[in-house]
Amino acid sequence: RNKCSNPQTEPRTRPPGRFLEDFGLISFLCSICLDVFTDPVSTPCGHNFCKDCITEHWDTNNSCQCPLCNKIFYTRPELDINTFISQQVVKPGEVPCDVCTGTKLKALKSCLDCLMSYCEIHLEPHLTVSGLKRHQLIDPVENLEGRICMKHDKPLELFCKSDQTCVCMFCSVLDHKTHDVVPLKEEYEGKKAELEKTEAEIQQMILKRRLKIQEIKHSVKISQKDADREKVEGVQVFTALKESVERGLNKFLKEIEDKQKTTEKQAEYFIQDLEQEISELMERSSEVEQLSHSEDHLHLLQSFSSLKAAPPTKNWTEVRVRPPSYEGTVVRAVAQLEETLSKEMKKLFEAELKRVQQFAVDVTLDPDTANPYLILSEDGKQGHSSDVKKKLPEHRKRFSPCFCVLGKQSFSSGRFYCEVQVKGKTEWDVGVVRESIKRKGNITITPKYGFWAIWLRNGNEYCAREEPSVDLFLKSRPEKVGVFVDYEEGLVSFYDVDTAALIYSFTGCCFNQKLHPYFCPSDNDDDENSAPLIICPVKQTV
Repeated sequence: RNKCSNPQTEPRTRPPGRFLEDFGLISFLCSICLDVFTDPVSTPCGHNFCKDCITEHWDTNNSCQCPLCNKIFYTRPELDINTFISQQVVKPGEVPCDVCTGTKLKALKSCLDCLMSYCEIHLEPHLTVSGLKRHQLIDPVENLEGRICMKHDKPLELFCKSDQTCVCMFCSVLDHKTHDVVPLKEEYEGKKAELEKTEAEIQQMILKRRLKIQEIKHSVKISQKDADREKVEGVQVFTALKESVERGLNKFLKEIEDKQKTTEKQAEYFIQDLEQEISELMERSSEVEQLSHSEDHLHLLQSFSSLKAAPPTKNWTEVRVRPPSYEGTVVRAVAQLEETLSKEMKKLFEAELKRVQQFAVDVTLDPDTANPYLILSEDGKQGHSSDVKKKLPEHRKRFSPCFCVLGKQSFSSGRFYCEVQVKGKTEWDVGVVRESIKRKGNITITPKYGFWAIWLRNGNEYCAREEPSVDLFLKSRPEKVGVFVDYEEGLVSFYDVDTAALIYSFTGCCFNQKLHPYFCPSDNDDDENSAPLIICPVKQTV
């Protein structure tokens, strides 16, 4: 059937189901094609048609006239889309009416008895016909067959908790009579509550992840800020070094050139004197030659006396132009550069120490880890060894026989810093350790066994406990040692706080456990090493 054929030239027959007119639901049908609207539009007189139907109707007639009220439009009017009717047409994701032909309207209800879904038009009999009123209507759903028991052809309106499946009334008294069966609504409410709880948990997880994203973005901003600061400071330092090198080079070249100019002036002075004497000698030679060829006896004898009385020439035997000595010139220039470099390095170390001191944490000694020969202060800030072993309860955390103690605080992320006074001691260990380190018997203090530490032995032998050990040659004996850890970076650095000098850094460390500050005052050594290790409050030194 051609929906857009001319009703005036082709007779129309009403489709089956004349009850549509009887119940006043003809408003969803086009009066031209007598079918559900397709692209419904409204004329200025307020009547509705399929867009193609009214357009073809006007194209095949001499005038634009409304097919319903016969109102004539002398100029073809613009057609308005009827949004109300358009909203009734099924859209993707909506349940279509099973009765509609052609363009389908969206279903308003689904019938569990008919196993069909109905739009507002085709639902009307279920609302008015007595036999249909008893049917069970639900909100529109697809796959109605899946809501009917395949065995008993009855609605699935119960839930078997024992088998975790939906059943019908017959199933509950036949196949599931000993099971825990409840109405679908009851199980629905329970499951809905679980879903709401799950949804709340998911939303909480989403929130945490969004906060983590903000945290990561904030970390990136901080990192960028630190990178920019490092760039500025680095450019300043290297610019100063470059200028210092250029000044040193210019000074070095000038010193060499000045010495060479002095040598050249001295040589020039000697040459001038020599050339002057040569000129005088040549003149005297000419006179001698002339006199020697004279045959006048009297003249020769009279002139000879005057020649003999002429002043003697200068003795040039010992006169020399010695090249200047350049020994040590380069060395002195480099030494000057090294001094400048040391000053710049000191500035860098001071700035670096100031930055790491910002991550200072409050550390106290853990008595449960202290060797029985160690004496700790009440505030947990000092520890030293004694000759008397205390009677302490055995504890798996306690060091024995090593004279060691850990900080109570542990760290598994971020950065932290603390300072320890080692003044007056001849032996000590300072660093950080993994929580799972060995604490009984012989202990190997290296990163492989969870120790990142430096130590002093025999009063002046400093060592970084690497594998193998690294001897440290320090310009001065530290009295206060700063310990800095960057967990994510895998970095442990030690500083001489008073001189702001970097003592040593462990880099590329792999941290996968909690870290604890580590201290070893070592034994008393006949009171030679009786001074305590003291955890000091951090005060910025620069």
